[in-house]
Amino acid sequence: MHIHVIHENDEWTAPLLAELEAAHLPHVGWHLAEGRLALDEPPPPGVFYSRMSASSHTRGHRYAPELTACVLAWLEAAGARVLNGTRALALEVSKAAQYAALARAGIPTPRTVAAVGRAAVLEAAEGFDGAFITKHNRAGKGLGVHLFQRTSELARALDDGALEPPVDGVWLLQAYVRAPTPHITRVELVGQELLYAVRVDTSEGFELCPADACAVGDAFCPAGADAGVGEKFAIIDGFDHPLVPRYRRFMRDNAIAVAAFEFIEDGAGNAYTYDVNTNTNYNSAAEARAGVSGMRRLAAYLGEELARAAEGERRVA
Repeated sequence: MHIHVIHENDEWTAPLLAELEAAHLPHVGWHLAEGRLALDEPPPPGVFYSRMSASSHTRGHRYAPELTACVLAWLEAAGARVLNGTRALALEVSKAAQYAALARAGIPTPRTVAAVGRAAVLEAAEGFDGAFITKHNRAGKGLGVHLFQRTSELARALDDGALEPPVDGVWLLQAYVRAPTPHITRVELVGQELLYAVRVDTSEGFELCPADACAVGDAFCPAGADAGVGEKFAIIDGFDHPLVPRYRRFMRDNAIAVAAFEFIEDGAGNAYTYDVNTNTNYNSAAEARAGVSGMRRLAAYLGEELARAAEGERRVA
């Protein structure tokens, strides 16, 4: 039996595979940028962990999430142990779906409007009293996030071709939450348990991918040694927040095993969750300072799941 890691990004997945190797856990990488799937064949034995990313199209892997959806449905129909399966993927590739699920869970989010087409986008902008941001429904890494003070600025940006259109055609317009300091908080959970929380400096922009490998191909992603990542990400000592049990419940209700939640607090201390990442990465510089390793904990968790699956197989036999 093996741990099967489903993904489309070798750089982001390499740290996890290295930890699995160091722990002597049998594993296989499934790179699903392209491929074929025989639906009448049974899956191989083991556990399956999906790290499919909503930003795959930025790396030329436009249909990787769609292929992954087919694979996950096949695995689940066969009764395989799948971590971050079809429900997690559906939330990963649609922020609108995330906000609907967060609202159902009673977790506050910034006011958000989805729109398709220039006229609808500008009409949505008119409905905001004050500054607002635009973002892509299927995004990742802060893709497509821009701050506007008024509708006319957005109209000019659209007319000038300054904004890359969202890959699924859906724009999100969201009320701008003004924080007292330029920071957000990212809460990491593995196995639906708190790993740690990270304080992220947003003073240089919105693209907040924590993976060291972001610096390889994403020039504006503030990660990696060359991007001054040591100042961007800082693990919070002794983090405790009322949102944590709600995030854990959200994960249970939506069959998510591993995730990161990002929230921002306004001047009155109100917290607004604005992103759910079911393909999460960890920053090595911040972890080195704190003496922790997210990928090591994730590898251990996958090993625990593999052991449970193996025990289940033995009982059946």
